[in-house]
Amino acid sequence: MFTGEYKHTIDTKKRLSLPAKFRRELGKDVIITKGIDNCLVVYSKKEGEAMFSKLGNLPESKVEARSFARIRLAGAADLNLDSLGRILVPDYLKEYAGLKKNVIICGLFNRLEIWDDKKWELYRKGIEKKVGNLASKLEELGI
Repeated sequence: MFTGEYKHTIDTKKRLSLPAKFRRELGKDVIITKGIDNCLVVYSKKEGEAMFSKLGNLPESKVEARSFARIRLAGAADLNLDSLGRILVPDYLKEYAGLKKNVIICGLFNRLEIWDDKKWELYRKGIEKKVGNLASKLEELGI
C-alpha cells in the first residue's frame, strides 16, 4: 500500500527517483500514464495491467468511456526502474503534467501520483479547505 507525500527532483538526464519505501512493492517494471488533474500516475506492472484491462473493456459506444480510455491507454508508457530506483519520464508526459525539476510524489493506496510541486501546493491548499464537504460526499458512496 502506498501512502505519503515525498519531494523529489528530476535530474538533468530526465530521471526521477521513486521513493525507496515503494520500490519493493512496485517491482522493477512500472506503467506510467496521464492522470486526472494534470498529474502523472504510476502503477506496478500488475496493478496497471488490471486497471488497463478494465479500461479496455469499457463500451466503445460511450463517448466518455472512449475518451477516458484513450487518454489513459494511449498516454501510457512501460518503464523499468534502474538500479537506483529511477525512471526516465517521457517528454510527452512531463509536458502533460507541467513537470520541471521539483516534483511531489503522492502515495495513493494502489498507485503513485507525480505532480509539479507548485501545482500540487495549489491543489492541496484548495482541497484542504473543502475537506469537510468532501467527507460528507463520501457518505453517498458508502464510506
